[in-house]
Amino acid sequence: MHVVLVEPEIPPNTGNISRTCAVSNTTLHLVEPLGFSISDRELKRAGLDYWDKLSYQVHENFTSVENLLQTHPIYIATTRGKNYYYDIEYPRDSVLVFGKETEGLPDWIINKYYENSIRIPMAPDFRSLNLSNSVAVVLFEALRQQSFPGLN
Repeated sequence: MHVVLVEPEIPPNTGNISRTCAVSNTTLHLVEPLGFSISDRELKRAGLDYWDKLSYQVHENFTSVENLLQTHPIYIATTRGKNYYYDIEYPRDSVLVFGKETEGLPDWIINKYYENSIRIPMAPDFRSLNLSNSVAVVLFEALRQQSFPGLN
Protein backbone atom coordinates (compact mmCIF):
# COMPACT_ATOMS: atom_id res chain seq x y z
CA MET A 1 0.00 0.00 0.00
CA HIS A 2 1.20 3.52 -0.79
CA VAL A 3 0.16 6.92 0.57
CA VAL A 4 1.04 10.00 -1.48
CA LEU A 5 0.96 13.53 -0.05
CA VAL A 6 0.98 16.17 -2.77
CA GLU A 7 2.73 19.31 -1.52
CA PRO A 8 2.01 18.88 2.20
CA GLU A 9 2.38 22.09 4.19
CA ILE A 10 2.06 21.38 7.92
CA PRO A 11 4.88 19.43 9.62
CA PRO A 12 2.80 17.86 12.43
CA ASN A 13 0.27 16.49 9.92
CA THR A 14 3.01 14.85 7.87
CA GLY A 15 4.63 13.60 11.07
CA ASN A 16 1.38 11.97 12.19
CA ILE A 17 0.92 10.45 8.73
CA SER A 18 4.49 9.14 8.77
CA ARG A 19 3.76 7.37 12.04
CA THR A 20 0.51 5.91 10.62
CA CYS A 21 2.38 4.67 7.55
CA ALA A 22 5.23 3.19 9.62
CA VAL A 23 2.95 1.19 11.91
CA SER A 24 0.92 -0.11 8.95
CA ASN A 25 3.88 -1.07 6.69
CA THR A 26 2.75 1.52 4.14
CA THR A 27 5.18 3.43 1.93
CA LEU A 28 4.85 7.22 2.15
CA HIS A 29 5.53 9.39 -0.91
CA LEU A 30 6.01 13.14 -0.46
CA VAL A 31 5.61 15.34 -3.54
CA GLU A 32 7.52 18.61 -3.59
CA PRO A 33 7.40 21.43 -2.89
CA LEU A 34 7.08 20.63 0.80
CA GLY A 35 6.06 23.30 3.28
CA PHE A 36 8.86 22.19 5.61
CA SER A 37 12.20 20.41 5.71
CA ILE A 38 12.39 16.65 6.29
CA SER A 39 14.61 17.48 9.25
CA ASP A 40 11.96 19.79 10.77
CA ARG A 41 11.73 19.36 14.55
CA GLU A 42 7.90 19.40 14.53
CA LEU A 43 7.79 16.76 11.81
CA LYS A 44 10.10 14.44 13.73
CA ARG A 45 8.31 15.04 17.03
CA ALA A 46 4.91 14.16 15.55
CA GLY A 47 6.38 11.01 14.00
CA LEU A 48 8.08 10.19 17.32
CA ASP A 49 10.70 7.47 17.05
CA TYR A 50 9.04 5.87 14.00
CA TRP A 51 10.71 8.05 11.36
CA ASP A 52 13.75 5.75 10.98
CA LYS A 53 11.41 2.76 10.48
CA LEU A 54 9.37 4.51 7.78
CA SER A 55 9.64 3.57 4.11
CA TYR A 56 9.39 6.90 2.28
CA GLN A 57 10.42 8.69 -0.89
CA VAL A 58 10.47 12.35 -1.85
CA HIS A 59 9.45 13.16 -5.43
CA GLU A 60 10.08 16.28 -7.48
CA ASN A 61 6.54 16.20 -8.88
CA PHE A 62 3.43 14.02 -9.11
CA THR A 63 4.42 12.73 -12.55
CA SER A 64 7.42 11.08 -10.88
CA VAL A 65 5.03 9.19 -8.59
CA GLU A 66 2.87 8.18 -11.57
CA ASN A 67 5.93 6.87 -13.42
CA LEU A 68 7.19 4.91 -10.43
CA LEU A 69 3.81 3.37 -9.57
CA GLN A 70 2.35 3.13 -13.07
CA THR A 71 1.17 -0.47 -12.62
CA HIS A 72 -0.63 0.32 -9.36
CA PRO A 73 -4.25 1.50 -9.09
CA ILE A 74 -4.42 5.15 -8.03
CA TYR A 75 -7.22 6.54 -5.86
CA ILE A 76 -7.41 10.24 -5.10
CA ALA A 77 -9.06 11.68 -2.00
CA THR A 78 -10.97 14.92 -2.51
CA THR A 79 -14.05 16.57 -1.08
CA ARG A 80 -15.30 16.51 -4.69
CA GLY A 81 -14.85 12.74 -4.95
CA LYS A 82 -17.21 10.63 -7.04
CA ASN A 83 -17.22 7.63 -4.67
CA TYR A 84 -17.42 7.17 -0.93
CA TYR A 85 -14.12 5.74 0.30
CA TYR A 86 -15.83 2.67 1.76
CA ASP A 87 -17.50 1.73 -1.55
CA ILE A 88 -14.17 1.02 -3.26
CA GLU A 89 -12.50 -2.40 -3.30
CA TYR A 90 -8.82 -1.58 -2.83
CA PRO A 91 -6.21 -3.99 -4.24
CA ARG A 92 -3.15 -4.60 -2.05
CA ASP A 93 -0.92 -2.41 -4.18
CA SER A 94 -3.23 0.61 -4.13
CA VAL A 95 -1.93 4.17 -4.18
CA LEU A 96 -3.91 6.61 -2.00
CA VAL A 97 -3.31 10.24 -2.97
CA PHE A 98 -4.06 13.27 -0.77
CA GLY A 99 -3.62 16.98 -1.47
CA LYS A 100 -2.21 19.86 0.52
CA GLU A 101 -4.03 21.07 3.60
CA THR A 102 -5.08 24.48 2.28
CA GLU A 103 -6.10 23.64 -1.28
CA GLY A 104 -6.42 19.89 -1.74
CA LEU A 105 -5.36 18.36 -5.04
CA PRO A 106 -4.81 20.35 -8.23
CA ASP A 107 -7.67 20.22 -10.73
CA TRP A 108 -5.58 18.37 -13.32
CA ILE A 109 -5.08 15.42 -10.94
CA ILE A 110 -8.78 15.40 -9.99
CA ASN A 111 -9.81 15.48 -13.65
CA LYS A 112 -7.36 12.73 -14.64
CA TYR A 113 -8.38 10.36 -11.84
CA TYR A 114 -11.99 11.41 -11.27
CA GLU A 115 -13.39 7.90 -11.81
CA ASN A 116 -11.15 6.72 -8.96
CA SER A 117 -11.81 9.71 -6.73
CA ILE A 118 -12.98 9.08 -3.18
CA ARG A 119 -14.46 11.20 -0.43
CA ILE A 120 -15.22 10.88 3.24
CA PRO A 121 -18.80 11.81 4.24
CA MET A 122 -19.13 14.80 6.54
CA ALA A 123 -21.61 17.45 7.59
CA PRO A 124 -22.38 19.89 4.76
CA ASP A 125 -21.19 23.11 6.41
CA PHE A 126 -17.56 22.02 6.81
CA ARG A 127 -14.69 22.30 4.35
CA SER A 128 -12.73 19.14 5.13
CA LEU A 129 -11.28 16.84 7.75
CA ASN A 130 -7.72 17.23 9.00
CA LEU A 131 -5.28 15.67 6.52
CA SER A 132 -3.77 13.17 8.95
CA ASN A 133 -7.24 12.02 10.04
CA SER A 134 -8.32 11.61 6.42
CA VAL A 135 -5.28 9.49 5.61
CA ALA A 136 -5.90 7.25 8.63
CA VAL A 137 -9.60 6.78 7.80
CA VAL A 138 -9.00 5.79 4.18
CA LEU A 139 -5.80 3.80 4.71
CA PHE A 140 -7.23 1.66 7.47
CA GLU A 141 -10.34 0.90 5.42
CA ALA A 142 -8.10 -0.29 2.58
CA LEU A 143 -6.03 -2.37 5.01
CA ARG A 144 -9.18 -3.77 6.67
CA GLN A 145 -10.32 -5.06 3.29
CA GLN A 146 -7.01 -6.90 3.00
CA SER A 147 -7.37 -8.36 6.53
CA PHE A 148 -4.54 -6.09 7.72
CA PRO A 149 -1.65 -7.88 5.96
CA GLY A 150 1.45 -8.23 8.14
CA LEU A 151 -0.20 -6.49 11.09
CA ASN A 152 -1.33 -7.98 14.38
